[in-house]
Amino acid sequence: MENDGGLAVKVRTESGRTHARIAERELRRLVERIGGEDDHFLVVQRIPDRPLVFIQTARDEGGVYDLQHRTGSVPHLWVARVADPELVAGVMVRWARQEDGWDAGIAWEREEFGLPEPAPALAPEPAGRAEGHVREMLRDGCPDIETIIRETVHLMQGGAGSSPVSPAQAREIVERLWLERVEEQQAWTAPTDPDRLERAFAALERAGVVARENFTCCRSCGMTEIGAEVDDPSQVRGFVFFHRQSTRSAAEGHGLSLYYGGFDGSEETTAAVGHEVVAALTAAGLPTTWDGDPGRAIEVTPLEWRKRLVG
Repeated sequence: MENDGGLAVKVRTESGRTHARIAERELRRLVERIGGEDDHFLVVQRIPDRPLVFIQTARDEGGVYDLQHRTGSVPHLWVARVADPELVAGVMVRWARQEDGWDAGIAWEREEFGLPEPAPALAPEPAGRAEGHVREMLRDGCPDIETIIRETVHLMQGGAGSSPVSPAQAREIVERLWLERVEEQQAWTAPTDPDRLERAFAALERAGVVARENFTCCRSCGMTEIGAEVDDPSQVRGFVFFHRQSTRSAAEGHGLSLYYGGFDGSEETTAAVGHEVVAALTAAGLPTTWDGDPGRAIEVTPLEWRKRLVG
């Protein structure tokens, strides 16, 4: 299973950096390089994420890999010790492709452990409110499962700071509604508007414009923090992003506001980046409204926000 040439997986490394829909060669490179400082393990999950379905590996000081995978809410892992990095990388690539017999060539052992007790049932009123918050975040389409769990507990807090929903109760709600949304999006066979937006942002990245989705809480924070996203200033000219409030607005049917600029701070560069952003969006099949004023946001409207879950 691939998407635009990449594997339909997300990879998280020890540093916290994530790589979504990466190419096979990049996954192999990540596997073979681990073992250095702050780079001892990586975790691979499906896109979209299925709770507790993953494959992961860590490398010890002797260069041997601990390889593990889990198939969902079951009381066991499958584990193996493997010395050959190419074998580990090959197994992980085949898992990512969901190939038949992907786990061949490895001496797997079953490691048993207990499952947690089910969380106490919630009363109908807090359960309904919690589900409402979760459904909103699922429509946004950007947070992962763990973020939605934390946010649900936080949003349910009362004035005294306590929440009627525990993390365990929130997890049961989130994972159930997450899987419902995953099944719903299976019917989205044609590219959605957020798919088109993702492709436009990828094209801008390749052209030297830093492009970030659902970036920070607001425009002010985004403008302050976007510079930290630059690895090599000599390779970029400008930036474009939309923040979490813009995401919610788009999910509610109000279109999407994009903020952009040049890293030299000039109006000329900002306007040029704006025109480049509009051209990329148009090429991706998205309508825009912008009068060329570098002080005004680019509006993407009308827009049907069917954002695919990643995790």
